[in-house]
Amino acid sequence: MTMTEWFIFFLVIQVIHFIGTWKLYVKAGRKSWEALVPIYNAIVLMKIINRPAWWVILLFIPIINLLMFPVIWIETIRSFGKNSTVDSFLAVLTLGFYTYYVNYLEDVRYVENRSLKSRTELGEWVSSIVFAIVAATLVHTYVMQPYTIPTSSLEKSLLVGDFLFVSKFHFGARTPMTTVAAPMVHDSIPFIKTKSYLNKPQLPYFRIPGFQDIKRNEIVVFNWPVDTVRFFRDQSNIHIDKPIDKKSNYVKRCVGVPGDSLEIRDGYIYINGEKTQLPDRAKPQYMHKVVTDGQQLSATALKRYNVTEGSFYGEFYMLNLTDKNAAKLKNNPLVKSVTKQIEPKGNYTSSFFPHSEQFAWSADNYGPIYIPEEGKTVELNSQSLPFYKRIIEVYEKNNLTVNGDEIFINGKLATTYTFKQNYYWMMGDNRHNSEDARFWGYVPFDHIVGKPVFIWFSWDSNEQGIGNKIRWERVFTTVHGDGEPVSYLYYFLAALALWFGYSSYRKRKNA
Repeated sequence: MTMTEWFIFFLVIQVIHFIGTWKLYVKAGRKSWEALVPIYNAIVLMKIINRPAWWVILLFIPIINLLMFPVIWIETIRSFGKNSTVDSFLAVLTLGFYTYYVNYLEDVRYVENRSLKSRTELGEWVSSIVFAIVAATLVHTYVMQPYTIPTSSLEKSLLVGDFLFVSKFHFGARTPMTTVAAPMVHDSIPFIKTKSYLNKPQLPYFRIPGFQDIKRNEIVVFNWPVDTVRFFRDQSNIHIDKPIDKKSNYVKRCVGVPGDSLEIRDGYIYINGEKTQLPDRAKPQYMHKVVTDGQQLSATALKRYNVTEGSFYGEFYMLNLTDKNAAKLKNNPLVKSVTKQIEPKGNYTSSFFPHSEQFAWSADNYGPIYIPEEGKTVELNSQSLPFYKRIIEVYEKNNLTVNGDEIFINGKLATTYTFKQNYYWMMGDNRHNSEDARFWGYVPFDHIVGKPVFIWFSWDSNEQGIGNKIRWERVFTTVHGDGEPVSYLYYFLAALALWFGYSSYRKRKNA
C-alpha cells in the first residue's frame, strides 16, 4: 500500500470508530466530537477505560496493535458494565463491532473508577499472557532477537547449534512491514507448519536510526534477498514470493561494504586491491585433498586438526581445513601431500552471480565486482547491466526493459543509474560449503536484520550424552572481539546467586 492509501485507510478507521462509540463518549462525560479526532480520540478513550495514555503508542506499532485492539474492545465494553464472558467473546469475534450494539441498542451507564482486576482467574491468566506476549514481541522486534545457527557456512566462527542473541539496535531496528502476522514467529507457525502472515497490507520500509554502520568483516544476520522457496504444507507452488521481513534469515560475514571493489584470488578476498585482514576469530576453511601412505587417519588425529567435514576415498581424504591446520597436517608422518582445491577462472558456470556468460568466474577466483553505494552513479550498458538488473527492478522497484543495446528505466532511455540504498557482500567462512553472495549477489540494506552479539547456549547434536552435547566453553560468550572467546557463564551464575541471596535477605528483614 502507498502512503496515500494508508492515509485513506487510517481516516476510514477513524470514521468507523466515531460511528460506533460517540454515544459512549458522551455517556462517559466527554464530547461526541472527541471520538472523531485522530489520536486524540485514542487518548480520551484511555481516560474513559481508566488505562494509561502510553497504551496509545502500542496501537500504532505493527503486530503489537493486533494484540492490543481486542484488549481495547473488551476494556471499552467493560467500562459500561458489560463484564460477562459472552460480552468479551462477542467483542473479539465481531472485531470490535459489538460496540455498535452497545452504543445504539443498550441503555448502558458509564462505570467510573471501575476495578481493573479481572473477575475470574481465567481472565487474569489471559490478561497476563497477552501483556507478556506484547512485551516479548517489543523486545524481539526492536531490541534483541534469539537466533539459531542452522548450517556450517560460518564454521568455525559460529557452529551449528549455537543459539545467539541478535541486536536490532546496533544497525537500527527495522519496523515490521508485514502488518498482519503471528507474533514472535517468522514465516511459518511451528508444529502446524502453515504460513504465519498475510501478504497484504504492507507498510513502507522504515528503520529506526542505529548507532553503528555495518563494518567490513562483521558477522551480520539478514533476510536472504532471493528467497522464494516453499516453507509450508502447500506444495502446489514451487516458488513463493515473500515480503522482505518474512524472507529466510541468513547469517554471514560482511566481507564487502558499500563502495568497495571486491575480488577473490585463489580463495583469498581482496578489497580495493589489497588482501583483506580477517579478525583473528575468523577461521576460513577450504577443501583439501589429503593423500596418505595408504593408512587411514584415526578419529583422534582428525580431531587434533579440528576436522568437522570430510570423506575418505580409499587412497585419499577430502577434508575441510583452515590454512593453519592444513600446514600442521602436512607434518603428519602418514600424510604424503595436502593440496588445497582451488578452482581457476575460465569456465563459465551459470550458478555464479551475475549469471552471465561474459563472466567466467569460480568460487575461488571471482571478480572484481563493485559493491553499490547509496547516491553513487554507475554507467549502464550490456556489460554492467547483469550486475545491477535485480537491484533496479526488484530491490529499487523500477520498470526496466532492454531493446537491443538500449536500456529503458520507467520508460526513459538510461545510460546511467544512481543507487537508492547501500548494498553489502556477504560470505561464509566455510568457503567451499557456503551458499553466499557469490551465488546470489548483493544484500540491500533494507534486508539487514541485525548484529549477532552473544552466544547464550550451544548444542552439539553429534555428541553422545546430554553433558557432552552442551558446548560449555561456548555458553555465554561474545560473537565479536579479539582473542579466544571467553565464557561469562560463571560470572552470570555468581551474579544470579548474589541477587537471590540479597532478595532472600530483604524478605527476612522486612518480615
